[in-house]
Amino acid sequence: MKNSVSVAFIGFGEVGRTFATGFRMTPGVSLAAYDILLDDPVRGEPLRQAAGPLDVTLREAAAGAAAGADIVFSAVTASDVMTVAEEAAGYIRAGQFFVDVNSASPNTKKAAAALIEAKGGRYVEAAVMAPVRAPGLAVPILAGGPHAAAAADLLNPLGMAITPVATEFGRASAMKLCRSIMIKGIEALIVDASRAAAAFDVEAEVYGSLGETFPSIDWRALAGMMAERVATHGIRRAAEMREAADMIAELGLDPELSRAVANAQQRGARPK
Repeated sequence: MKNSVSVAFIGFGEVGRTFATGFRMTPGVSLAAYDILLDDPVRGEPLRQAAGPLDVTLREAAAGAAAGADIVFSAVTASDVMTVAEEAAGYIRAGQFFVDVNSASPNTKKAAAALIEAKGGRYVEAAVMAPVRAPGLAVPILAGGPHAAAAADLLNPLGMAITPVATEFGRASAMKLCRSIMIKGIEALIVDASRAAAAFDVEAEVYGSLGETFPSIDWRALAGMMAERVATHGIRRAAEMREAADMIAELGLDPELSRAVANAQQRGARPK
């Protein structure tokens, strides 16, 4: 591992801040970030307040954050993956790692990779396989592409848990989104079922019946946890499920169920 490593974040939301919290525990790691919300005096203020204690230098543009960095993390939303990659193609340096941790379809990741690789950057397809809050920097990540192993060798000693799964692009994202269809779909079902049960005052009976079928699950607790996750992260998860729907459609399958799950996640999100 290098004696010093410079890390830049394009996107300083939950993932960026969580990773920065972990990285700052390692001596020799310098941090910079850019987020489009920094252009908004009101919405950008929480990001500015978070950056100080984390020793993160905020920049006025993505190119400024990435300048001099060994590793650039793209941590935005699924709908912004290509916008960030297109802009990054204008400033990425030859040999610079571009780690795309966004939840996007395999074809979207392949398109983003082509832009970065054409400029000599080292694109790493990264699929975050669990919510980041509890594990922090050590959240399990599947990585794909020809530079996945090199990125893991550099980042895992800093506290990350990256597992290279493929030398081609697309496979890691397919693993992630196929899992997301299941997890986000279950969330949508449970949230709708629990709301209906509450409206009819039959929660005890419904949860009791489910407990008889699946006795290892505390259904009331699970419903509460999933409702809160949807309320907190529904907007981002809806964007992810639209990427999953695109993936399904590209296979020639019917994407309507995944699109319905995306809509359910959007409906359940707490207004910002």
